Amino acid sequence: MNNARWAGAVGEQGRPRGEISGVEVLAGTSFKHQHLSAILADGLEHGFFEAHAENYMGAGGPPHRALAAIRENYPVSIHGVCMSIGGRGALDTTHLARFRDVVARYEPALVSEHLAWSSHGGTFFNDLLPLPYTEDTLRTVCRHIDQVQEAIKRPILLENPSTYVAFASSTMSETGFIEAVAQRTGCGLLLDINNVFVSAANHGFSATTYLAEFPLERVGEIHLAGHSQQSDDEGEPLLIDSHDRAIADPVWSLYTDVVARIGATPTLIEWDSNLPDWLVLRAQALTAQRIMQVHDRSLVQEASDVS
Repeated sequence: MNNARWAGAVGEQGRPRGEISGVEVLAGTSFKHQHLSAILADGLEHGFFEAHAENYMGAGGPPHRALAAIRENYPVSIHGVCMSIGGRGALDTTHLARFRDVVARYEPALVSEHLAWSSHGGTFFNDLLPLPYTEDTLRTVCRHIDQVQEAIKRPILLENPSTYVAFASSTMSETGFIEAVAQRTGCGLLLDINNVFVSAANHGFSATTYLAEFPLERVGEIHLAGHSQQSDDEGEPLLIDSHDRAIADPVWSLYTDVVARIGATPTLIEWDSNLPDWLVLRAQALTAQRIMQVHDRSLVQEASDVS
């Protein structure tokens, strides 16, 4: 099998689009090495796989052999988790150079990073921390995205965060901030629908309203994941973007609504801990494919009716 044909070209308004038409809708999963044999034996037609860039910044060894085996047969996306695009300090140029080299080595269909910060004053925090949405932060984020895009010579997709605190100093909404970043830098967007659901539940806003305000025309990839529920110090429910279980029904519902609006869009199932067997993860991707197939046909029929 070799369906590694996904061009990842940039369309109008900076939206990276794959070669998707008819039933050839791409839904993929996080790539985990323990699934390699099962993937090669019982793969994912019209699928793709996402790898965290930081796991492949060494020169060689088993990680590269495994990802190279996947890359021979499937498109891949490279997802960064440590760039600290929202950090007040300068980007780590050594890390950026390694990130650039991973992108050059695997020529991924899509490249993405997070709207978050992870380092400050020379200290790295193993987390994706939230930002105040201000003009000062906007300038910093845009400067860092410009630097990343210049280094890799292509646009990135910026992912919306899951958050557990909000800043009183924010002067714009999250959706307004993200739209301004995309307009100023030309980057595309990675819409993580589970992040929207988690943040909406934690902060008490409407996920549907958030998505109505989100610049969907710039979305080049969608993430779906499972979340867990804890309680905060006051005993109120607190959702955690844990990536350790199947996608919840309300997240599937939000995803269906988005696909009905924008059509088939590369969709990635994130599952990073408490890993299931490959067939369980594969089934989640196939569910996303079916949703895209249904709504792609609906959009084609609507266009035909109009003409």
